[in-house]
Amino acid sequence: MDPSQRFRALLSFAHAAEQGSFTAAARALGISAAAVSKNVAGLEAALGLRLMSRSTRSLKLTAEGEAFLGPVRTAIGALDAALDELATQRAEPAGRVRITVGSSFGRAYLMPLLAEFMDRYPRLRLEIDFEDRHVDIVRSGYDFAIRGGMPVDSALVSRRICRFSTVLVAAPAYLARHGVPREVADLERHSLVAARFLSSGLSAWRFGAGRGKGAGDILEVVPEGRLAVSDPEAVVQAALMGIGIAQVGTHHAWPHAKAGRLKALMLDRHRSEERELNLQYPHRSRLPPRTRVAIEFFVERLRANEAFRASRGDFGAYQA
Repeated sequence: MDPSQRFRALLSFAHAAEQGSFTAAARALGISAAAVSKNVAGLEAALGLRLMSRSTRSLKLTAEGEAFLGPVRTAIGALDAALDELATQRAEPAGRVRITVGSSFGRAYLMPLLAEFMDRYPRLRLEIDFEDRHVDIVRSGYDFAIRGGMPVDSALVSRRICRFSTVLVAAPAYLARHGVPREVADLERHSLVAARFLSSGLSAWRFGAGRGKGAGDILEVVPEGRLAVSDPEAVVQAALMGIGIAQVGTHHAWPHAKAGRLKALMLDRHRSEERELNLQYPHRSRLPPRTRVAIEFFVERLRANEAFRASRGDFGAYQA
C-alpha cells in the first residue's frame, strides 16, 4: 500500500468508525460507500488484522480496531492542525471544535457564552456533548473537556478555571419552618438532600468536632434523607424549593445566596475538601488555531464569572 493509498484508507477507517457506517463515512468524505469499504478492506489486508465487524445494519470495531483508532485520530489531528495553522495564519479560525462537558454545568455556564463566541468566530462550528460520564478525550476525538475534580490524567494539559469547595445551604422558608441547625446532632431532625454519585454512592458531609477551621477530629454524616439526586443543579433546585438542607458547590450556591434565596449554614463546623474546575485537552506540539481560540475564550470567560471566584468565607454575609 503506497502512502497515498494508506492515507485514504486511514481516513476511511476513522470516518467509518465515527459515523458507524460506510454510507455515512462516504457522505463525509465525498466518495462512494464502495470506495470506503474498499479502502478499509485494503488497510486490513495490509495490516493482517480485522479492524471492523460488518453487519447489514452497522459496523462494530474489533478489539484491534479500538486500539488502532486512537493513534489514527491523533495522526489525522496532527495533520489537520498543521494544515489549519498554515491556512489560517492570515485568516480567521475555521472548522469544527468538539467539546465534552457535564450536563448541568454545560447548561448553566457554557450555554450563556455561546452567542458571544459564535458572533466572534463565525467560521467555527461547535459540537458539544453534554454528558456526565468520564470519557477518554483522545480516543473519542474531542478537542477539549471541561471537568470538575482534581486532574489525574498526565496525558492531558489542564488549564485551571477555578478552585471551589462546598457549603451547606437551605431556603429561608425551610429554615423558618424547621429552625436553623447549629450542631451536627441538629441535622437528625432535618430533611437532608443528598448528592448521589453513580460510582461511589451518597456524598458524605464532613464536620469538625470543634468550632473554627481545622478544630478537632472530623465527623462524617451520610445524608440519608428523603431525596437523593445525581445532578448538582437538581440538588440546588431542591434546596431552593424548600425540600431541605443540601451540600452544594460554592459556585452553584453563590448567585442564590446573594439574591437571598438560600442561606449558608454551619460555616464554622462544616468542612469541605477543595476541588478544581479544569479545561483539559490532549498534549500536542501545536494546537490548531480553531482549538486554541476556543480554549482561550472559554477559559477567560469562565474565570471572569463571579460565581467561580466566591469562597466559603464570602458566604459569611449570607449565613442564617
